[in-house]
Amino acid sequence: MQLRLISWFFITLNFMEYIGSQNASRVRRQGRMHPNVSQGCQGGCATCSDYNGCLSCKPRLFFVLERIGMKQIGVCLSSCPSGYYGTRYPDINKCAKCKADCETCFTRNFCTKCKSGFYLYSGKCLEKCPDGLEANNHTMECTSVVHCETSEWSPWSPCTKKGKTCGFKRGNEVRVREIVQHPSARGNPCPATSESRKCTVQRKRCQKEGKGKKNREEKRKKSNNDESKETRQESKGRAARRQNREQRENNNKTQPKKRKAPNKEQNLAPIDTAH
Repeated sequence: MQLRLISWFFITLNFMEYIGSQNASRVRRQGRMHPNVSQGCQGGCATCSDYNGCLSCKPRLFFVLERIGMKQIGVCLSSCPSGYYGTRYPDINKCAKCKADCETCFTRNFCTKCKSGFYLYSGKCLEKCPDGLEANNHTMECTSVVHCETSEWSPWSPCTKKGKTCGFKRGNEVRVREIVQHPSARGNPCPATSESRKCTVQRKRCQKEGKGKKNREEKRKKSNNDESKETRQESKGRAARRQNREQRENNNKTQPKKRKAPNKEQNLAPIDTAH
């Protein structure tokens, strides 16, 4: 009986020593994993270390691991970078990676923009668009095929021939329509936007107008005659003004002589009376 009690005592003592050694090793491992843990961190970190960067973030910020060489550093950001999407939990907000063919995503299974060589369709990135859709190389999306659409035909134009509406019996009339929707790459092309057809009208005479070289020469002669008449009238007017000016100058020269002539006669009169 005493031997059993002694054996139980040693077993219990060894078990307590084992538990104490395990707790001590756990404390040592935690000290090696997070050396120099600090509460006064910068850049949005709530806790950080010199070796691992941020260990936890302040409220509403996202925690993400950035690889620098062979080492990963924790950072805290207000929004996740390109290629990541944000997930919020009660204790931490994290940035998780999108799929390999996804450049930006809303969740892991819903892409918003694909990488080069893939086309976006319903949140997925595809190498080839499904049947009934076509690849848009500008937006890199799978879009519906768009066919050409046109407006209604306009009324027929008046019957004309060589740009005139008179002097003929048979001519042509035209109608047009506009393109409302241009087609996509695989859409139906647009039809013709103008049509013409032959037409018949009652012949009516055009107003006579001079034609040919003879008429042009007559018009030129007439314009030259009008210009020569104007120049002749102007030259006559200048000659008349010059003549009037010369006449006035001559009159001004002769008037003083006529005034002096009577004075000489008056001066000679008293001399004759003295004799």
